[in-house]
Parts: sequence; C-alpha cells; structure tokens
Amino acid sequence: MSEGGSRAAAALAAESGHIRARGLTKRYGDFTVFSGVDLELRARAIVALVGPSGCGKTTLLRCIDGLIPCEGEIVIDNQRVTAPPPGVAMVFQHFGLFPWKTVYDNVAYGLRMAGASAAEIARRVPAFIALVGLSGFERAYPYQISGGMQQRCGLARALAIEPSVLLMDEPFAAVDAQTREILQFELLRIWERQPTTMLFVTHSIEEAVLMGDRVVVLKGRPSRIDQDIAIDLPRPRSRETLGLPRFSELREQVWSNLMTEAKRAEFEFESPK
Repeated sequence: MSEGGSRAAAALAAESGHIRARGLTKRYGDFTVFSGVDLELRARAIVALVGPSGCGKTTLLRCIDGLIPCEGEIVIDNQRVTAPPPGVAMVFQHFGLFPWKTVYDNVAYGLRMAGASAAEIARRVPAFIALVGLSGFERAYPYQISGGMQQRCGLARALAIEPSVLLMDEPFAAVDAQTREILQFELLRIWERQPTTMLFVTHSIEEAVLMGDRVVVLKGRPSRIDQDIAIDLPRPRSRETLGLPRFSELREQVWSNLMTEAKRAEFEFESPK
C-alpha cells in the first residue's frame, strides 16, 4: 500500500465508530414519541442518554441500532442504517443470555453468527471471558451464576465481535447497587484498554456523569434533546472521581434539568382542565 493509502486507511480506522443522527422522529399512530432529534457521537466517545421514564430513550437506542424504523437519517461509519449494522453491538438490561447455552457458548454466539472460524472463536472467546473476569466459569449456565456475572457475560458477548459501536440499554439496572458500582468501574477499565464508541441509556444521574464524555437530556412531549452537557472530568476515572467538587456540580446540573421537567409534568397533572 502507498504512503498516501496508508494514511487514508489510518484516518478511516481512527474514525471507526462515528454516529450521526439527523431529524429522528418516531411515531406510533397518532402518538409521537420523539421528534427532530439530532445527535452526533465522535469515535470512541462515551455518551449517556437520560430523561424521564417514557420519553423514548430505549426507543431511540433501538432506532440507532436499526432494530425498529423511524423517520430521519442515521449514519454509522458513513453507512446509512436501515437494519442492524455490522460493527454495532447491543447490551440489554436483562442480560439477553440464552439459558440453554454455557457462558462460553453465549460469548461465542455473535462470532458464530458473523461466520468466524473455529480457530478464531477459540482464540477470542477465552480472551474476552478473561477480560470481564469470568475465567473458570466457561462451562457454567446462566442460572448457575449471579446477576452481575450474567451481565459480565452479556458484555463479553458484545465485546467479542470487537464492535466499533456499543449500545447499552440500562446495562446495570437489573443488579444490586454494590454490583452496579463494580460493573461501572469494570466497564471503564475495559474501555481504557479497548476504546469503542458507547451510547448508553441510564436512569442514574451519577452513572451518567461518572462514565460519560457527554450527558444528553431527552425530555418533552414529544421528547427532544433539551440539553447536551459536556462532562469535563479527567480520565481515567475512579472512585476518587465521585468525590471531586466538579463531579457534584455536574450531577447537580443534570439533576436540576430533569427536575424542571418533573415539576412541569406535576403542574400539568394537578391543573384543572
């Protein structure tokens, strides 16, 4: 390859994981969930999506993944999304594991669906099981391991295909508070070793501020992006990050924004017709 071709290939690789969404609108009959949503994620950014229950966060995530259609345009790595695209992985709130498959086979599933060779699967699956701290549990079935371990397995399955984009729908909501905190820092550790673009939905303001480069607030009826907050906290992040004055300021900024919406909704509910 020529020097110019090498530079072009390197530039393309550097941009892998770029997401651009323009004018996204989702309707179910006469009901509009969200309207006119514009969102862009640079490669290897972590963006948290927060908002009141029912504002369409999960629906937006599924539209970006190509699982459900919507109006507007979604482009990932210069390819318009009309179906689930290669290079994009989803981590679900309730793990999404196959109960009849072992940890090993669950992690291998995406690779097999992508047509990876037996040698490639044998090389990559143990590496990603080790990455999430599940070595020794390869032969276990989901019912034999804890909720936190099941979520680690789901994360390993998503990471094993080496996605350029990782979409997560409240990935830690189904585990206890202690496990949730452990998994948050585990995911940050993995991201430092293997950066990928992440867009995740969460109801936890603290989680959004801890993990994100940005926190995007979705609200309204129909919902729209109300605020896009840059999280200017240093990386790598750790438990010490939680004690920084700037962390508290950013958490309060997001909280105040969401409470404004909650108070407005309460006023509308209590006002006489």
